[in-house]
Amino acid sequence: MADEGEPSDRRRVTFGSRTTSQTHSRSRFSQPQAANRASPLVSFSKSLQDARKNADALVVSAQNNEHVKKFKDNLEDFEHKLKLQAQEATAKLNSMKKPQKIQNGIVMQDWHFPLASAPRQPSGMRKSYSATDFSKFSQLLQSDSKGRKLAAQEAGKQLEKMAHDLIEGPRNTLKSCQSTLGNCQENFQVLQTVLQHNLQPPLPLLKAKAEHSAPMGSHNTTFRTSARIQAPNSTSSQQLVPSKDHRLTPEEMALDPWNILPGFLRAQELAAIEKAVDATGNQQPPGQPQRERKRRKQKRMKDSNLRDPDRSVAIVTTAALPWMTGTAVNPLLRAAYLSRNPEETGEETSPKPKITLMIPWLAKSDQKAIFPDGLTFNSPEEQEQYVRNWAEKRTGFQSNFKVTFYPGRYAAEKGSILPVGDPTAYISDAEADVAVLEEPEHLNWYHHGQRWTDKFDHVVGIIHTNYLDYARREEQGDIKEKCLKALNSWVCRIHCHKVVKLSDAVQPLPRQTTQFIHGVPQQFLAVGDRKGEPPAEGQERFSRGAYFMGKAVWAKGYTELLSLLESHRTAGKTEYAIDCYGNGEDLAAVKAASEKKDLNLKFHGAKDHLDDSMHEYKVFINPSKSDVVATTTAEALAMGKWVLVQDHPSNQFFSTFPNCLVYKDSQEFSSKLEHALESEPVPMTPDLQRRLTWEDATERFLDVAELKASERPGLIETAVDKMAWLAHNTLTGIEPLRAVVGAGADTLLSPASLADWEPSKQKLAWYDKKPSVEVHHNADGNV
Repeated sequence: MADEGEPSDRRRVTFGSRTTSQTHSRSRFSQPQAANRASPLVSFSKSLQDARKNADALVVSAQNNEHVKKFKDNLEDFEHKLKLQAQEATAKLNSMKKPQKIQNGIVMQDWHFPLASAPRQPSGMRKSYSATDFSKFSQLLQSDSKGRKLAAQEAGKQLEKMAHDLIEGPRNTLKSCQSTLGNCQENFQVLQTVLQHNLQPPLPLLKAKAEHSAPMGSHNTTFRTSARIQAPNSTSSQQLVPSKDHRLTPEEMALDPWNILPGFLRAQELAAIEKAVDATGNQQPPGQPQRERKRRKQKRMKDSNLRDPDRSVAIVTTAALPWMTGTAVNPLLRAAYLSRNPEETGEETSPKPKITLMIPWLAKSDQKAIFPDGLTFNSPEEQEQYVRNWAEKRTGFQSNFKVTFYPGRYAAEKGSILPVGDPTAYISDAEADVAVLEEPEHLNWYHHGQRWTDKFDHVVGIIHTNYLDYARREEQGDIKEKCLKALNSWVCRIHCHKVVKLSDAVQPLPRQTTQFIHGVPQQFLAVGDRKGEPPAEGQERFSRGAYFMGKAVWAKGYTELLSLLESHRTAGKTEYAIDCYGNGEDLAAVKAASEKKDLNLKFHGAKDHLDDSMHEYKVFINPSKSDVVATTTAEALAMGKWVLVQDHPSNQFFSTFPNCLVYKDSQEFSSKLEHALESEPVPMTPDLQRRLTWEDATERFLDVAELKASERPGLIETAVDKMAWLAHNTLTGIEPLRAVVGAGADTLLSPASLADWEPSKQKLAWYDKKPSVEVHHNADGNV
């Protein structure tokens, strides 16, 4: 280890299970002179790329070098010669005469080689053998040729051992060199991937306060780009030249890349910048990071409350707008209401925690597959702006939350987005305080990397979807359902301190509690207020009949809907036209099945539930049983409509509202559908409206997410969790196995750049096979 005043500093850098020692030179950072220039770390990354190429060239050169080949041939010749010499020595020993005399009780040896069994004196010389100790051996020597054979065998063994040692020494050296070169090559590859991933766009050096509330964020980190951040001066001709007289300042030490490896350099460096600047732009006092770590460790032993304004909350979800699905909309609205400024409400409340929303970034090909109307984005920043605009329009206020991205791929067979690489790496350690995992089972089925509970002090999982219902509808559904049930419980135990189920429609899970923590924005309630007023003379409150809205996949209720409507017609009831809204993988199949059954269903594609054309419908039908709680049902209730749902745990919260009609079988479905179409829903009271608001849902979430010190796992439970993580992490680290079970090919590591990457189209997954025929249902719509 070099002294602080020396220009070089020797560090230990770990990649996976290997540890290498690398020397780097401390360098002086240039002063910022122009914006939008490459950072010093970009040059550093290029240098490492060149180093990797040199390592590759070194391996090839070593394999093809004439001296190495010649040395290898000489070793083989040397081995052959040694064997010949050993044979000659054995023959000579067999022809030698046996010892002729014994003097003073000591065997006098006529030849001069030591026996291997003879003990050594401290001086290193062999000890003499007495006649008593070797009486038996002496008799053998004097009796016949057995003594000569014994000695010859011993000498042959010694010579063979010497030859083996002489040969294996160079061989082991060559193997060690080859292994070292291979390790270096892999280390450079990993380091290059890390640097490429975290050094785009160029890293800014902070010379002013980093504003948490800036409108736009970087897609590679959780740090928000500020208008006052300047880029360092860097040209192609400039190099980071070490200075022998230079001592790094604390700010430069914080930005020294070797101080933060093997983490993701850009995220860690930005976190160091944020730590180095407090609210007034002053440098933190020495020892502040250590005190912060100690404070956080002590906090783990206390109750954890998300209402504390000092908390940093990362909300991680599995979908993003403009894909209009529940896991895209609800986490976004949760982030918006958690970060809502107190001034927006006109109430004198304490400051709110810092909120970060982490959503998946998809390649262009995947965007085209699921985003409506051919909408695509060229960069994460474009999608972030779309998300912010939608949230502001939907809530009616501006929110103070950050947006960051992790790489994802759309798995068409599952109809879901799966993470690529380790999403935990996209949140800096400085902000790793509280994690809210929207669909923790979905996020961690194939997760390979750090445990969420190891990085975050407090992890809450929120269960949105009944995936067991999806699994049982596929080929070999019984087997898949059992496997998935065990896997869901496994990963939730590993990665969550607490699991919140929106309803009891899903399987039992470790550390679970049940609470409906979703709401609807005020715009839906405003529609309900207007529809609750008496209509003008000669007009109706609702001018249209019944409709269904949901993603066009069989599991979202379409199979049940077709079966119920077919039973309704068979019973001789009045046939009503039902409008269906939604896009999805099974849309064509659903249309074909409806036409085959000659049902009066009309399909209109995807549409926003708040669209003016949706206000006129009187009845919302939702026969789905795969939802844990359907957001569309809550929105329809808020707009003052009748909602017709099945008697199912997912609808327990809604069943307490007077406008919710619950059916148990196809007969009740028919009778209540007729009742809803022929009568008017009752206007909701303010208390009922309040229960549907996001403000009330946010309070319920903050209450249920609180983590008591007594609820944290004990030592034994923690050990079991880590053993479970080790087993799961080992399996998910096998790339071929990941592809076979549905994670997708080449998904183990994060891509070098979010904006430019394309997922592999290779399909090997047994677990993703879809049913070849429509799932059959009985008259009640059950599978």
